[in-house]
Amino acid sequence: MRALVQRVARARVTVDGAGRGAIERGLLVLLGATHADDAAAAEWLARRVAGLRVFADEAGHMNLDLAAAGGRALVVPQFTLYGDARRGRRPEFTAAAPPEQAEPLFERFCAALAGEGVAVERGVFRAHMQVELVNDGPVTLMIESPAPGAAP
Repeated sequence: MRALVQRVARARVTVDGAGRGAIERGLLVLLGATHADDAAAAEWLARRVAGLRVFADEAGHMNLDLAAAGGRALVVPQFTLYGDARRGRRPEFTAAAPPEQAEPLFERFCAALAGEGVAVERGVFRAHMQVELVNDGPVTLMIESPAPGAAP
């Protein structure tokens, strides 16, 4: 699985003009899955995201994780993280997991993140969404779960 994680001052998702998820200070997580991903990958990635120390402490150093900073997460399904644009001008998405596989992994990631003590808001799977954010820093990280059977 892949997560593009952005530290935000605020972020929100709307679908057909209706608000579906919004956070103030926290992390916007764009989440994609590939064919080899499983529940273990979702749980590993959720622990990694929850534990990221990207928020400033009293001294201004990035030493606090999401829970310690009092932040929340907005998780948005994003199959295009597995897009391949190396050839031609139209990206191909054959590496992205099919929706029937990806949606349960998205839900598993969100549940595991909540299990780490993080308040989670969600985008809408298989919907055309508008995502608004105010990036803080900016701090943007790409995190990928280890391949199945590989040591993390």
